[in-house]
Amino acid sequence: MAQHVKKGDTVIVIAGRDKGKQGRVLEVKLAVGRVVVEGVGIVKRHTKPNQQNRVGGIVDKPAPIAISNVQLLEAQTGKGTRVRAGRDKAGKKIRISTRTGKVLG
Repeated sequence: MAQHVKKGDTVIVIAGRDKGKQGRVLEVKLAVGRVVVEGVGIVKRHTKPNQQNRVGGIVDKPAPIAISNVQLLEAQTGKGTRVRAGRDKAGKKIRISTRTGKVLG
């Protein structure tokens, strides 16, 4: 599966129960086509007490969502954009916004 977002990118959710939410990508699971986004896809996990968590209880944590349900957020416009690949003058791969044509970081 093609990777249009990377760890640390700010994305907007375009489908699903969290549609419209924005967040930073914490992890990309390219083999299964999913991403973990901060504050999106929050699920409750019941945990037993252990060495790290002596109390246990119900913990909220972000679950992976489909990579196709997120778009890269463009800082200038504040909207989601599709991404196309290109090369700079040195021949290095870059990502280009299809909305504005500017190079994305």
